[in-house]
Amino acid sequence: MKKSVRQIRIERHQARMKKTSKLSLVSLMDIFTILVFFLMVNASDVQVLQDNKELQLPESVSKEAARENLVLSVSESAILLQGKPIAKVADLKSSESTEIGRLTEELNYHSAKSPLSEKELEEGRGINIMADRNVPYSLLKSVMQTSASAGYTNISLAVEQVYGASDEQLIQAQRAMMEAGQ
Repeated sequence: MKKSVRQIRIERHQARMKKTSKLSLVSLMDIFTILVFFLMVNASDVQVLQDNKELQLPESVSKEAARENLVLSVSESAILLQGKPIAKVADLKSSESTEIGRLTEELNYHSAKSPLSEKELEEGRGINIMADRNVPYSLLKSVMQTSASAGYTNISLAVEQVYGASDEQLIQAQRAMMEAGQ
């Protein structure tokens, strides 16, 4: 028996539908490779300091990005260096000394681990201090004094960056900081 044209067309269509389709991954892999290289190149521009939920950083209109240094966190209850507890604030308030002995030991240990580069010889060793906005200035001053005496003279204070603040707001914030320090 002879098949009709319609029957032949239906059989051809069914034969086509039985074939499995193939997914070409070559172009997809090219796109992901380019995306990975893009992210690797651009990820080096961003530096993120450790996020500590118990610290509320002061706000500022900072234009400079933080450098990759040791991170010293000062909260209302404790002092941490690279996440390691150094001293309790309550113990430091009872002490009359302006320098923190345990902090000096830890900073000396970290400086002994890494020799100074030529750039660090000129600028001094760097340290980032993340202090809660409610920490008394006297405590912050003794932390900075201890850091400087241990050879970490390039001190940076971490702040929350505020975008779009006017110059007048910046001047008022600087005046308030100066009055708090006196």
